[in-house]
Amino acid sequence: MYPPELLYTKDHEWIRLDEDIGTIGITDHAQKELGDIVFVELPKRGDQVTAHEALGTVESVKAVSEIYSPVTGEITSVNSRINDRPELVNEDPHGEAWLVKVQLKDRRETDNLMTADQYEAYLEGSASASAAEASKG
Repeated sequence: MYPPELLYTKDHEWIRLDEDIGTIGITDHAQKELGDIVFVELPKRGDQVTAHEALGTVESVKAVSEIYSPVTGEITSVNSRINDRPELVNEDPHGEAWLVKVQLKDRRETDNLMTADQYEAYLEGSASASAAEASKG
């Protein structure tokens, strides 16, 4: 379900590495949790982003959520299609709905990200913990 060529964060973002350029988006899990996406606010080309800090927001019919950058660097490209068609995030979160491309400052920042298998295990663990909490109350 989660593409093996991507790396994942606990905040439900993904990054695809191509040498020192990282393409960033939100995961299928994140878009499902958010529901129908109606607006995405992204940085501009040339802006600096910092690992673990907000780089933009995604607004759904349910809520507004921050998008966190998995890496530090400079925005080299922004997916302008998202402005006109924010629903792409729901339709193809790991493909056409990429959000930004970043020139990585330090590729070693990606060493702590999860593989697809690790991310899926993380999601299963989170779901199990939530179910256990719900059964207590």
